[in-house]
Amino acid sequence: MMMNRRELVLSSATGTAALAPGTTDANATPAQAQATPRAGTLVESGYLPIGELEMYFEVHGQGEPLLLLHGAFGSFTSIFSELLPLFSRTRTVIGLDQQGHGRTGDIDRPFTFIQMAEDTAAALAALKIESADVFGYSDGGNVALGLALAHPKRVRKLVIAGTNWNNQGVHPEVLEGMQTFQPSDFPIEFRQMWEDESPNPEDFDTVFRKTMRLGVEFPGWNPSIIAAIASPLLCIIGDSDVVIPEHAIDLFRLLGGAVPGDNVGLPASQLSILPGTTHISLITKTLELFNQITAFLDAPVS
Repeated sequence: MMMNRRELVLSSATGTAALAPGTTDANATPAQAQATPRAGTLVESGYLPIGELEMYFEVHGQGEPLLLLHGAFGSFTSIFSELLPLFSRTRTVIGLDQQGHGRTGDIDRPFTFIQMAEDTAAALAALKIESADVFGYSDGGNVALGLALAHPKRVRKLVIAGTNWNNQGVHPEVLEGMQTFQPSDFPIEFRQMWEDESPNPEDFDTVFRKTMRLGVEFPGWNPSIIAAIASPLLCIIGDSDVVIPEHAIDLFRLLGGAVPGDNVGLPASQLSILPGTTHISLITKTLELFNQITAFLDAPVS
């Protein structure tokens, strides 16, 4: 996820604080509103030994598997608190906290999307999930792309939202802001949220610097490699996202899109640009995301 990290923290916090769909108690606190749907759908949770990493996971609901991948400084439960109860009505939803995020502690290695994708593939294998639909938000979209590239049989269909596949796809001022953002700039209330979930809250400064390095030094995916992705892909951005619209269109073209569908037929992949939507507000567009993602995932694979 490439964005000004001041915005990023707000994005992560939004998912935690919002009332979940279906919550009718007007007096419920945000924590109560989040806990109720999770408690009602939770099937299994715990830690998976992935090399040196103790990776936290949750499984909710029942049906075809759907893997949800969070963005930077977030977690499965904070980012997807509103979407989880909707998806878990008809699907088995798998959530993972990546290295140094949520309930998964940090270890002595840098953050890379390739490594996160490998951790994710190993987690799916440990959970005996051969193939799943995958939805990645922000940085989670690049983890999803890495998974589809390295382990194509693990990914049936792929959805990414607010994700740049190289740094040329990000507004320049966003990258500039990332280069100067410091741990002391991180709002204390959001740092506290991160520390409350983390098994090693003292590691915040280290995780912060690894996350900044991940964003600034991201080499991007080679276009020819992206074009080889076999899984149908739905790319979603906001019209005022940190991702430049032309960047999303370029990805769509690489995957067979931007063609006259009436003449040649619809491509397997799709592009959606949500109006009046920023990177932060993108993940809060619960019904729009749910409806679009569900329609895409449920459509037959040609």
